[in-house]
Amino acid sequence: MDSSGQVTTSAPDGHIEPRSSPGRSDLSGLYSLGRTLGRGHFAVVKLARHVNTRQLVAVKMIDKTKLDVMATSHLLQEVRCMRLVQHPNVVRLYDVIDTPSTLFLIMELAEGGDLYDYILRHEGGVAEGNAKRHFAQIVRAVAYCHQLHVVHRDLKPENVVFFPQQGAVKLTDFGFSNLFQPGTMLATSCGSLAYSAPEILLGEEYDAPAVGE
Repeated sequence: MDSSGQVTTSAPDGHIEPRSSPGRSDLSGLYSLGRTLGRGHFAVVKLARHVNTRQLVAVKMIDKTKLDVMATSHLLQEVRCMRLVQHPNVVRLYDVIDTPSTLFLIMELAEGGDLYDYILRHEGGVAEGNAKRHFAQIVRAVAYCHQLHVVHRDLKPENVVFFPQQGAVKLTDFGFSNLFQPGTMLATSCGSLAYSAPEILLGEEYDAPAVGE
């Protein structure tokens, strides 16, 4: 976050320029928005195309007017962690555009859906070679996050997405992520109930890299 209160990050490979956004209220002139890709409590993710480069991206649009203090803290932490984690198996955050009512996160577009849908499409089982390759990439992404003292805290099939052209799966959605100090326990219960460790379900303190993914 800069001195004017605008959150910005550098763009990769010169494709999309970083921007602060004083006086801006939407993405007009920067991106043309398309269909909705997903929805959350405070956010909508849409397909978009950069007006000049024609690059397709995913835009996460967060309604700041609906955020309480805790949700705002999680949002800033998500941006902070995504800026830190630059890895071939983590979805890239290209740009952050802050307006008075909405925060826009411009992200790498996953063309191949998520791991949850992939599992459902392969009810008879996934070929062992494919499963090993996908699992290894997920482990590399999580290990890299932990090296930077970033814990994801919501690792599940829905948050692993496919990039067929790159031959990769990538970790996404850092909405519950946090920074941790080795040897220091965390106490916030968060993530998805069905995938939570027993310590988190019991409301106990927990070792971040051990149970928070």
